[in-house]
Amino acid sequence: MFDEGLQQRMEEYFNRIGTVLGNNYRRASFATYAMGLLGDGERKSMEPIAARACADPEEVEAQHQRLGHFIRDAKWEDRRVRAEGTRYALELMTAREPVLTWILDDTGFLKQGKHSVGVQRQYTGSAGKITNCQVGVSLSVASRSDHLGIDFELYLPESWTEDKERRKEARIPAAVKFKTKPELALEMLDRAIEDGVPKGVLLADEGYGASREFREGLIARGLEYAVAVSSSTTAWLACRDGTLSKDRWSAAEIAEGLGEKQFRRTSWREGTRGMLHARFAMRRVVVGNGKGRPPLKRRAEWLLMEWRDGEPKPQHFYLLTASEKAARKQMVRLVKERYRTERFYQDMKGELGLDHFEGRTYPGWHHHVSVALCCNAFVVGEKLRAFFSATGRQRGARANQGAPRAPLRGFIHHLPIGDSSPPQQMASSLSPMPSTTSADRTTIEEPTEMTQ
Repeated sequence: MFDEGLQQRMEEYFNRIGTVLGNNYRRASFATYAMGLLGDGERKSMEPIAARACADPEEVEAQHQRLGHFIRDAKWEDRRVRAEGTRYALELMTAREPVLTWILDDTGFLKQGKHSVGVQRQYTGSAGKITNCQVGVSLSVASRSDHLGIDFELYLPESWTEDKERRKEARIPAAVKFKTKPELALEMLDRAIEDGVPKGVLLADEGYGASREFREGLIARGLEYAVAVSSSTTAWLACRDGTLSKDRWSAAEIAEGLGEKQFRRTSWREGTRGMLHARFAMRRVVVGNGKGRPPLKRRAEWLLMEWRDGEPKPQHFYLLTASEKAARKQMVRLVKERYRTERFYQDMKGELGLDHFEGRTYPGWHHHVSVALCCNAFVVGEKLRAFFSATGRQRGARANQGAPRAPLRGFIHHLPIGDSSPPQQMASSLSPMPSTTSADRTTIEEPTEMTQ
């Protein structure tokens, strides 16, 4: 039987998002679409969601058109909807633990053909190769126990931004110009800061951290960071008396000059993989400013060097703005927290249909992602409730499945929801939709805006 407490919280949450969406049409469509993503269907694109939402097969086409209009055409603000979902989950997260890190990353959405917005042959870590795909840049925040995705942007290659016909067909707004992934990331950081998301140490891989402009952008925004950099990143060694080394060295040269004995074995925990180990060394450095001489405003940072088992030499490097007294173990565990983004992507794609969108337009992609992020925010909130409500001996037994770091599968998905279950009724009970006759099914018009 469906849990009544869960049903009530879900209705309250959907109504909370509904106040941002602004009218009954959008509220009902959001509820239907969100329940489709939260449910146990194998495919979570619009047509199967519509089919599962309708008890009467004759109504499936009309429902499909309503959902299509809501995702592709309706004029609602992705930022405001995502921000409301973020506030909901963060209220629960920060009541128990502070936000520690912000994590930037990107993931691929494999596609066939060339018509889906942003698609081309490009590298994605999801496939580990160059393939036909879209790429989305994500921002998430994490406490000690949990991880919440808060924003996504679709990366548009110049093959899309500079092609007028493609822009028109994909309905790319005129204001959207070509931006690199680090530039998209900085825009997302600006939104999070403006929306009052509690700051944490920014984590990112080499695709972002290797950019000097990106790191300077983080400093300008008052963000501390722990980012991967390339072996060719150059820096001066910072001496204890405040002076700098005469010469500038690459990260690889600094590591080679230290010698093997300077690398100490350090362990960290990485989700279901358990405890992992590698050897690390660290040095205080001042990074070059691209002009061949030390910057006037010197900012000493830590260069953390990693030597993994089986590798002939150190091949992984990180820059951290940690304090001078920071311990090696603390820095190692901090940079390794980035693994949690992979769990986030697995949950969003495997359980919430993040990569199931079959539309081709720019607004449609972002609307779909917004609903998926809102669903994730609700599930994170439910996991937090389950985990932190259990105390003492009950924590292991009652909260194991709902532990914050646990994957989504089995937690709220795949519940025994029948055709007459409360969630199936919820989409219509939140804001009733008028009946639709066959004559009405060719065009779906959104109702007049309600006064907000």
